Amino acid sequence: MVTNGNVEKLVLGFLRKNSDGLTITELVSMSKLSRSTVRVVLARLEGGEKISFREIGMAKVYHLEGGK
Repeated sequence: MVTNGNVEKLVLGFLRKNSDGLTITELVSMSKLSRSTVRVVLARLEGGEKISFREIGMAKVYHLEGGK
């Protein structure tokens, strides 16, 4: 069973391994989770100030807080 905590750890792990950051599309592809699930987890992590994002054109690139 996949729990919210496990999904958050999964997303954080991908971001930790990719210091340049990842888009939602990349996270969905890597995790095999639905786009809506990834978006909810990103919003939760962003609210907890564990991650942040930068906008590059139309895309948001997510990275660990304190990273690039």
